[in-house]
Amino acid sequence: MQTLIATIQLRSALGGPIRGDTLFGQLCWAAFHRWGESRLVSLLEGYTAGRPFAVISDAFPSGYLPRPALPPHRFNEVPDADRKAVKKRQWLPVKHFGKPLAQWLRYAVAESEMAVAKAHAEVQPHNTINRITGTTGTGEFAPYVMPQQWFAEDQRFDLYIAHDPDRIDVEEIRLLLDDIGLSGYGRDASIGLGKFDLSGMEVTGWPAQENANAWMTLAPCAPQGQGCDPERSWYQPFTRFGRHGDRAVHSGRPFKTPVLMADCAALLTPVAYAPAVFAGQGLGGDGSLSKAIEETVQQGYAPVLPVRLEDTA
Repeated sequence: MQTLIATIQLRSALGGPIRGDTLFGQLCWAAFHRWGESRLVSLLEGYTAGRPFAVISDAFPSGYLPRPALPPHRFNEVPDADRKAVKKRQWLPVKHFGKPLAQWLRYAVAESEMAVAKAHAEVQPHNTINRITGTTGTGEFAPYVMPQQWFAEDQRFDLYIAHDPDRIDVEEIRLLLDDIGLSGYGRDASIGLGKFDLSGMEVTGWPAQENANAWMTLAPCAPQGQGCDPERSWYQPFTRFGRHGDRAVHSGRPFKTPVLMADCAALLTPVAYAPAVFAGQGLGGDGSLSKAIEETVQQGYAPVLPVRLEDTA
């Protein structure tokens, strides 16, 4: 697998965070529209058998990575720091990734301290018109609001992408990300949310620690049954209540089967560690995820960065 880092610049508000598994779904739809169903089917061959054509991370403020979901005692204490303030230090500058894991809290920062991650939330009114009365009303016709996330005009995010260059090359990924940026990512893209420009793409190695024995995940994933040591793995559970996107929304059965995953920034320690750029498994493909489109798959893989987890007394 080849590794690259794509940088995107937002051009509108977001309906929610850019998550790797959702972005992968949109990448598949973009491939379908650009090249046709037969190419998408070819790309997805072997997807649930450990051979993904691409694995995509969540979007992170450019130059930062999330703090892993380790218990506090795994980190060194930060002298003269307020405990509550330390808990808010959720973002590690990439330049400090090589430092020992136990020292990361010293270098991590809160979102409020990040020069480029100033965000604010707003709400957008929505309503559904009753075509009989020509007005809104109660129940399903009652007006409601949905949240939006706004960032600074020059805000950039990094995407870590691993791909099989024999099946999809860098320029093809660039085309698909451009297509998604034009149409919009995620919820309410049809009313202008989720627009972005691809401002850079570099084929490069990812940050890594020496003498690594564990992985830090960069997207939600499904590590169940993948040989991780439960005594040396930590994560926040994340339930994906998925629904179809694109034209499949109009199938009459847009909702998918809920899936329990480990959220981004999990720390996974394999029983038998080996270098890797992704972990997890491909989900679905057998009708278990969707009754409307039985071939539906979901990214249960996540890009991973190698880290060194030291033993503690």
